Amino acid sequence: MPLDATVSLADRVTIFRPELVNLYGCTIGSETTVGPFVEIQRDVVIGARCKISSHSFICAGVTIEDEVFLGHGVMFVNDLFPRATTDDGQLKTDQDWQLVRTLVCRGASIGSHATILGGVTISTRALVGAGAVVTRDVPAFAVVAGNPARVIGDVRSRDGRGGRGRHDKGSATGSPVPV
Repeated sequence: MPLDATVSLADRVTIFRPELVNLYGCTIGSETTVGPFVEIQRDVVIGARCKISSHSFICAGVTIEDEVFLGHGVMFVNDLFPRATTDDGQLKTDQDWQLVRTLVCRGASIGSHATILGGVTISTRALVGAGAVVTRDVPAFAVVAGNPARVIGDVRSRDGRGGRGRHDKGSATGSPVPV
């Protein structure tokens, strides 16, 4: 069953193509939408009015607050030292690794194909660019991009880069004012 009996869904959660998701042991808040080909594991909490786009993977230990957007194919990691076997060659079990928790704060947006390593906090209203690899905490309102993700701007400015906008008269070239 793609939607396990251990899933807790609040009112008005929409799961597009429920036969094409894998959800178990998680909690999903009201009015959140979940696209097809999404896996949400046990011990995940997703807030209200979130959008989880297709092909995303949310592993155990992730908390997503209200009004968060996840683009297509966003991946979370909860093991900083992944290995298939122990030092003596035995297959690892749940007792052989440490779960590292991640927090995505209210109103944050994460672009398509971003990878979020365990142990980070993506703060309020932050924006993670498509394809970014987030290896450390992201400040509130920051725009981050790249591998590893670095701050390139602030979402409170009109263009997200701290400038006045590409077509404003803020610079001779029409380019954003550098951060």
